Amino acid sequence: MRVLITNDDGIEAPGIRSLAQALAGAGHDVVVAAPSHEASGMSAAMTAVEEDGRIVVATHALDGLDGVEAYGVAGSPAFIVLIAARGAFGPPPDLVFSGINRGANAGLAVLHSGTVGAAFTAAANGARAMAVSLDVLTAGSASAASGGAAGLQPSALDEGRHWGTAAAIAADLLPALKDLPDGAVLNLNVPDLPRDKIKGVRPARLARFGQVQMAVAETGRGYVRTALEESSARLEEGTDLALLADGYATLTPVRAVSEVELSLPDPT
Repeated sequence: MRVLITNDDGIEAPGIRSLAQALAGAGHDVVVAAPSHEASGMSAAMTAVEEDGRIVVATHALDGLDGVEAYGVAGSPAFIVLIAARGAFGPPPDLVFSGINRGANAGLAVLHSGTVGAAFTAAANGARAMAVSLDVLTAGSASAASGGAAGLQPSALDEGRHWGTAAAIAADLLPALKDLPDGAVLNLNVPDLPRDKIKGVRPARLARFGQVQMAVAETGRGYVRTALEESSARLEEGTDLALLADGYATLTPVRAVSEVELSLPDPT
């Protein structure tokens, strides 16, 4: 299978290397393409930086991934997935794995996630997709600009984290992608624990809130200052946030855009 691996933390993030190693090690034809710089909180935004009408794409050598092509792109994760589907990095991918994100993407806050937005874009363009996140952050280390998905400098966050746990679980779940309805993606969140300490993988519904919530801390002439704080809402049994807190990896099928039935007045 042709597999594209992307993320929203940038091409140098350790999560992307762990995920690529796991999937390449399983025998898949892997290509990596991710933003040149951190691009969290972009949802499915279609943004790119052009120089003389060209979008800058730089090749990268990722540690432990000899033979795997890797590209840093001056664009958002969803934009990268879109151009990959149109042959920008070789044959279009059959599968897209987005992650491993620095911080959980859980609850209704997945709407704002660049990691999940990339997966939604993949599904809308004919690929099966999974978003993968490692639960490493707290409200104090998140940032308002990224919607609470990222914050501290990577060197302060990455050391000692269990990226391999999330990568191994994601690779094990690859067969589940084949059973997804068209347009749906799998959203996987994994506790930051050794593999043998994970209680299991549980299906979970989205919590009604995210891990953190934004507040307006101050307004003044010409500016607004925001702050992030831990949500005070009660964890509901069976939701992704509740199961994560209890030591389970969570798996939630989600869909970005769908129609609903609604009785409307006759426009005539």
